[in-house]
Amino acid sequence: KRLMVKMLAVKTNRSSDSSYLNPSHHNLPVCFGLSAVDGTDRLCVSERAQCIPSRVLHLRQLPPDVSEQEVLSLALPFGRVSKLITLKTKNQAFLEMASEEAAVTMVNYYTSATPSIRSQPVYIQYSTHRELKTDNMTSQRAQAALQAINAGAVHSGNMTSGGEGRGIAPGQSPVLRIIVENLFYPVTLEVLQQIFSKFGSVLKIITFTRNNQFQALLQFSDTVHAQHAKATLDGQNIYNGCCTLRIDFSKLSALNVKYNNDKSRDFTRADLPSGELEPTAAFGKATLSHPRVSLQMAPPVVHSVLLVSNLNPESVTPHCLFILFGVYGDVQRVKILFNKKENALVQMSDATQAQLAMSHLNGQRLHGNVIRVTLSKHPVVQLPRGGAGQEEQALTRDFSGSALHRFKKPGSKNFNNIFPPSATLHLSNIPSSVSEEALKDLFSSNGFAVKAFKFFQKDRKMALMQLASVEEAIEALIILHDHQLDHNQHLRVSFSKSTI
Repeated sequence: KRLMVKMLAVKTNRSSDSSYLNPSHHNLPVCFGLSAVDGTDRLCVSERAQCIPSRVLHLRQLPPDVSEQEVLSLALPFGRVSKLITLKTKNQAFLEMASEEAAVTMVNYYTSATPSIRSQPVYIQYSTHRELKTDNMTSQRAQAALQAINAGAVHSGNMTSGGEGRGIAPGQSPVLRIIVENLFYPVTLEVLQQIFSKFGSVLKIITFTRNNQFQALLQFSDTVHAQHAKATLDGQNIYNGCCTLRIDFSKLSALNVKYNNDKSRDFTRADLPSGELEPTAAFGKATLSHPRVSLQMAPPVVHSVLLVSNLNPESVTPHCLFILFGVYGDVQRVKILFNKKENALVQMSDATQAQLAMSHLNGQRLHGNVIRVTLSKHPVVQLPRGGAGQEEQALTRDFSGSALHRFKKPGSKNFNNIFPPSATLHLSNIPSSVSEEALKDLFSSNGFAVKAFKFFQKDRKMALMQLASVEEAIEALIILHDHQLDHNQHLRVSFSKSTI
């Protein structure tokens, strides 16, 4: 049946592509009218307040003949999709994720790595609607595709219990096995790092030859990053017409890299020796010059400064941002803007840490506000000049020499324990003299409702504490990280991937 779609109350701002990803720019229709050959029906979508995340996402600039499966492939790495509407005559689609957390994660990732379908960039933003009320009017093809994929995922066990998580299979790991087929040009470790770092923090890479094929093992800091990279890059060509990527999850949960050279690299250990290498094997023809990488992947961002906006000016301080962003990298400087105190600049140690902090903290609630984290155009955060007033100087802090940096030690285990904000906190460095009740009292006396607590069985220096919400856990981490428990031990607080 031929469907004619009429969009009502449309107000579109086409001034920049970036506005599509800005939750403060919502230019979406309130109601769609679908006129079918055999009758007229209406598909109504509930209105919702603007400027906050939503389970419903709006996709624009899709290819004219895009399939439902192609649209779903962008969302499935982040969780189960509940509903899907494709508006092919408008090159648009709406999809509803099973949870708001999955939608926030999806938008965060695609803010830093623009998705594409058949090499055409696709723009994604939060919808102004809380849910899609499709009744029986969603296109049959879209509904059939959605049911088939969800049924296949449940049958194969790919979805987490209840389907409310991020769609990660229990057996999947952050390590990918990569085979490069049709290897006409050389592929180096640096080329792989350039391509895959767009999807998250690449910790380690090992390259080798097996069965006359160039292969690699690549470890991300998080399984979500690995699944996102696999979903997007599997089957893509690195160079035009050749060097095709075939990607699978490895059975390994982590890589052990002994040497940093052109065959293997541990990006968390600058102190590793180079080792003695055999002569480099030549892949393809050595006389050929390297063409430009043709994947729609820009080189890694060189700037390490983040712009944080929509802060609560009554509550935020440089120290508060230092502690929170320090979960994802070593913060060097923080500057709250003197004339616009709801904005701040946060300088991380490098671009990878900046990407990590942005992907995990964009869209989170801090002091009651949903904060926005983007890359800044500034290469560094400038310290105030000598003539600056006392208040302006207090709004800028240099933390480069801080003892609280989590990642300054090469090979630190903290590199492997980077997780999104969650209601469950991981506590460590607990003295043996401190009891469960003392820790509960510490949190409750600071205004936090403790829902559950558990010491680690094998190591009583660590514990899990579950609070009422993610926002409350963020506040607790800021206030109580480095809290002194006895005369020489301070509490260490981070986000946990586990629940109690």
